[in-house]
Amino acid sequence: MVSEKDVQHIAELADIGIIPEELGTFTHQFNAILEYFDTLDRVPGETTFTHDLFNVLREDVVEPSLPRDEVLRNAPAQEDGFIKAPRVM
Repeated sequence: MVSEKDVQHIAELADIGIIPEELGTFTHQFNAILEYFDTLDRVPGETTFTHDLFNVLREDVVEPSLPRDEVLRNAPAQEDGFIKAPRVM
């Protein structure tokens, strides 16, 4: 079981603000999620998967891209033939 103190600590690590009134609800939900994992751990059967089960990728097909002027026409701002994005610091 996870305590309210544990949930508060996890929230601080994740930089999530939880007000004291919500702490009980989050603790209950957190424990419910962990109970689901316990249930899954008890399911009998094969526990390993091969990569082939999940390999649903398609073959790459080379296709022409959009012309630059058409792409830039949809851009909110452009500069020197490129899409201009806000500066990120």
